[in-house]
Amino acid sequence: MNTVALPQGWTEDRALRAVGTGLWVFIGVACVLFTLFIVAYGMRMDMGTEWSPIAMPWQLVLSTALLVAGSVLLERSAADARALRLIRARRLWLAGGAAAAAFLCSQVWAWQSLVDARVVLATNPAASFFYVLTAMHGLHVIGGLIAWSVVAKHVLPAAAEPRNAAARIALTARYWHFLLAVWVALYAALGWLTPEIVRFICGRG
Repeated sequence: MNTVALPQGWTEDRALRAVGTGLWVFIGVACVLFTLFIVAYGMRMDMGTEWSPIAMPWQLVLSTALLVAGSVLLERSAADARALRLIRARRLWLAGGAAAAAFLCSQVWAWQSLVDARVVLATNPAASFFYVLTAMHGLHVIGGLIAWSVVAKHVLPAAAEPRNAAARIALTARYWHFLLAVWVALYAALGWLTPEIVRFICGRG
């Protein structure tokens, strides 16, 4: 099995701890980014000019269920790997990745339903924000799937070391929990945030 050479003096555990720290930093930066996007969404909504809310596609319910399923499956996979149930852990890990891929498909389906209803990027500011925010989240999901595929060589081989496999699955699950939390925040903002709520939050209600 091909392995990536570690820096001199580094152990596998130290490398995984470094990756874990880097992941926390990335999550922090991404949270700030999405927060700024949501703030911009609220500010633009409060302007009122040409603002016309769009109906949320029903496919977003399916998207949410798939993201929840992926998060739960990867968390269970990490738990099974720590308990040395590697065969079950691999199956759950593969199922978690499949749920993430299905999430992207459901998002494309949601976009297509809006396009069919003549709600496109330039329709109005609400539509523009919907496409931008969901696309930004989708890009992070794609990045997670790329990382998931990289982890495959450490999880799928029969000779995989259980503890290291469990650590890598746990890191993948952590990122999926982050994606789920961001999605819930975006879904809530896109579906239920109103100008009245924005003015109340800003103390002008």
